[in-house]
Amino acid sequence: MEKLVTQEQRADFLIRWLLNEREEYENLEIPVSSAEKRRLLRSLINVRPPIPASSEFLTVQDAYLQERLAERGVTRIEDLSPVRPGIYLWQGDITTLAADAIVNAANSQMLGCFVPCHGCIDNAIHTYAGVQLRTECASIMAGQEAEPTGSAKITKAYNLPCRYVLHTVGPIIYGSVTETDRKLLADCYRSCLELASAYGLRSVAFCCISTGEFHFPNRLAAEIAIKTVGEWQKENPGQMEVIFNVFKDNDYKIYQQLL
Repeated sequence: MEKLVTQEQRADFLIRWLLNEREEYENLEIPVSSAEKRRLLRSLINVRPPIPASSEFLTVQDAYLQERLAERGVTRIEDLSPVRPGIYLWQGDITTLAADAIVNAANSQMLGCFVPCHGCIDNAIHTYAGVQLRTECASIMAGQEAEPTGSAKITKAYNLPCRYVLHTVGPIIYGSVTETDRKLLADCYRSCLELASAYGLRSVAFCCISTGEFHFPNRLAAEIAIKTVGEWQKENPGQMEVIFNVFKDNDYKIYQQLL
């Protein structure tokens, strides 16, 4: 393989490789602009099934994703100021956060989002981790039809700046929020903290679990998150620093008020 030193060369290589994997892609052309190439590459990775990839592909993919991370910048917990002892509030892209673990709001299949370039956190985490993450998730889920709501699984983070990813499935709200929904959302936070603690981790960044595609009301979800995390930290003093990561301005305002 010739040495690929630019992002353009890496993107071209990865796109060609992915197009050659499936016959139905044989008539697709590689776009000219860098932005369109980046979008096509993300789409191809999003829809790719959890099958092994060659070491050649992974080497180029990892170099590409590490360069993308350098372009986007990394935020470390040392860069943040706590709003309470052991509690941080940070607005930004969780895939650029270098905590011990970040939390992914997964679906019950636990394989990531297959919708090309979808705006959910599940899609972003799998996109920037690389194809290895879906393969590991598939291995974990082998023989298991679905992940129960409120539980958690842990994987490596691959090309993300965190060390691990905690995957949890939040409750889906179809009408009004029930007591069971509240309990299951609290279980998500508790399961992640327990799992992180079992692995000896010291910092966890939580996204706003269930508030996006799963339609849990944002303020109520934040109240449950803060209460559950606070109770766990009281029961386990000094064990875990927690970052509440928000992406939207509305969620930032809610957490700012509650904290």
